[in-house]
Amino acid sequence: MTASRLTLIQTERAILDLKRHFEDTLTSSLRLHRVSAPMFVDADSGLQDNLNGIERPVSFKVPAIGDTRFEIVHSLAKWKRLALARYGIPAGEGLYTDMNALRPDEPTITSAIHSVYVDQWDWERIMSPQQRNLDYLKATVETIYNAILSTEHHICSRYDLKKFLPQKIHFIHSEDLLARFPGMTPKERENAICREHGAVFIIGIGGLLSDGTAHDGRAPDYDDWTTEALPGRRGLNGDILVFNPILDMAFEVSSMGIRVSPEVLTEQLKIRSSEDRARLPWHRMLLAGKLPQTIGGGIGQSRLSMLLLQKRHIGEVQVSVWPADEVTRCEAEGIQIL
Repeated sequence: MTASRLTLIQTERAILDLKRHFEDTLTSSLRLHRVSAPMFVDADSGLQDNLNGIERPVSFKVPAIGDTRFEIVHSLAKWKRLALARYGIPAGEGLYTDMNALRPDEPTITSAIHSVYVDQWDWERIMSPQQRNLDYLKATVETIYNAILSTEHHICSRYDLKKFLPQKIHFIHSEDLLARFPGMTPKERENAICREHGAVFIIGIGGLLSDGTAHDGRAPDYDDWTTEALPGRRGLNGDILVFNPILDMAFEVSSMGIRVSPEVLTEQLKIRSSEDRARLPWHRMLLAGKLPQTIGGGIGQSRLSMLLLQKRHIGEVQVSVWPADEVTRCEAEGIQIL
């Protein structure tokens, strides 16, 4: 499959068209209300998302405010849960926002799919504690995937592109993926399963597998990666991946999951030896039962644009910074970086 030949201005128009269609489809399906969101948070609030636990946030002080240190957000997973409580949104509905983040410690910006600048639709939906199960997680994943399929159909029909996504998404637990492809790295396993099924949701990311490793990292205080989803299989979270025919590899579109309950938060903080976080304001609110039970995640805006517009580099759909040799390589290969 060859990359699209849209001009720069055609690409810019298509990005806007794609985002509008996906946003309208997703938010009507999940009953999400658009809200404003912060670009930075108080470093001592507990609202910052630690992602894999190793990324350093960009931080600064505002002289007029004093010694308070602020951090550019990594994502809005915890902030959204607080916002849902503040807005008084009822169960079965939720919120979404444009999340813009900086992740300067991203080690793979020399690849075609990563950037220091992260833009995504951050969404969160109130659910009942009784819905903390795999069936509810799967149903939500399928709703998101159907919105992706609808957007692919819309974009391909308007810009003379060929559809490639399968009509159904395949579900597999990370432990079963390990058993299916022993001896492979997590990324190799993702490539293998996505090549086979076209679209996959890998369940259970963050906890240790039978070989003593985790499929990928997750912080202990937003996704639930310890609750038993199936007999012998833990985790009520995961990643949506598809096979990208332009890059010939697995391609992550979204990370999402059912969020921690007070009991799960306590357990996961203990597993990670991070009990000190329980003293932070946000964590105290959750442990006191003052925050709603939710499901949520992030869907990469540039990632989805790159995928559905069939581009070879994420720099074709967003403006960021790249190493000089990466810019030179793209120029030599005819890739137009914005």
